[in-house]
Amino acid sequence: MPAFFDARDRQLVTGAVVLMVVLLGLTYVLRPGPAKQAIGTPSSYSTDWLGTKAAFLLLQQSGYRVERWESPPQELPEDAAGTTLIFAEPSVQGSRAERAAVSRFVSGGGRLLVMGASGASFAPQSSAIPIPDSDLTPKPFSALLPSPLSRNAPEVTMVAPDEWKSIGPSQLAIYDRNGKPGVVWYRFGKGQVIWWAIASPVSNGSIRDKGNLALFLNSVGASNSRVLWDEYFHGMRRSLSSYFAETPLPWAGLQLALVFAAILFTFSRRSGPVRMPAGESRLSPLEFVDTLGSLYQTARAAPAAVEIVYQRLRLSLARKLGISANAKLPELCQTAADRLGWPSSALFNTLSDAERAMRDINPDDAVALDLVRELHGYLERMDTQRKPAEARPSWK
Repeated sequence: MPAFFDARDRQLVTGAVVLMVVLLGLTYVLRPGPAKQAIGTPSSYSTDWLGTKAAFLLLQQSGYRVERWESPPQELPEDAAGTTLIFAEPSVQGSRAERAAVSRFVSGGGRLLVMGASGASFAPQSSAIPIPDSDLTPKPFSALLPSPLSRNAPEVTMVAPDEWKSIGPSQLAIYDRNGKPGVVWYRFGKGQVIWWAIASPVSNGSIRDKGNLALFLNSVGASNSRVLWDEYFHGMRRSLSSYFAETPLPWAGLQLALVFAAILFTFSRRSGPVRMPAGESRLSPLEFVDTLGSLYQTARAAPAAVEIVYQRLRLSLARKLGISANAKLPELCQTAADRLGWPSSALFNTLSDAERAMRDINPDDAVALDLVRELHGYLERMDTQRKPAEARPSWK
């Protein structure tokens, strides 16, 4: 019984395995860097420094009706009273229709808590500027006036905050640092909007800092509030494909597909019709040609091959032109040009190169092959031409 894999099948499968290992290496190399992994993103699923999973679990354990919102804003509840919607620095921009749906939610009595410049883009009548800052040192922000938001939190800390453009007449800056607001509050319709300059006060790494937890609970509202924590604009859409897109599973699927294709290919090769390879007959005249060519190549006898064809062409020309076989090369070429119409210079160059190759002790096989082909070309050309007409005597 034959083996399951022959030698070629094993080579193919080995190549597929090597390719899979290379893809795994690329997955490791192209993954996010250590710094980005250590900081993370402000998602309620993340346990990194900037993640907000601790705050989400805290709300659950404190009796809040908190849930992750993974649907578009158009599906927000129409009766928004007593509901808080949180946008913690969303990483995906919303469309005009989605921002309009958020505005309807607020005007209907909802509470909107947005963070960072990206969160401000979802809030009505708000505008903030992102400030790139690699300094992760917490910066203190002090409360400017007594407010339900600043209760038990006279000071909070923020890391790399964004900047609010300008405070409107109906807007209040609750916290401030060097004239730049860190928390802004204002009403819109029946609801209210709260803007934080950054999501760091609610992050896993900073929520225990002085005043940060109190600011978060004051911003969320009463403990009987319903809290919708947006993850839709962090890429967590309610579909199987969107979930898998955020995991390494697509890479693993590609690798498994390659291995499956390799196995399928080897199986199809083994299951196909068996044909014996075509064997060349030993009576074929090409065997003599191959043997003679191998002999010339082994003996480095390229000059001899050139000389044989050269002498044959020279004797054939002399016989056809009716001149001496020992005629000099310029005379031979000129006579061929006059009687046969051949280019004198081209024939002279070919024959001269052949004479040099015949005397070369270190022959180049490629050059010799080209010369033999050119000389054979002249022989074939001569055979196809009619013999020049002989001079006839004239009778007067």
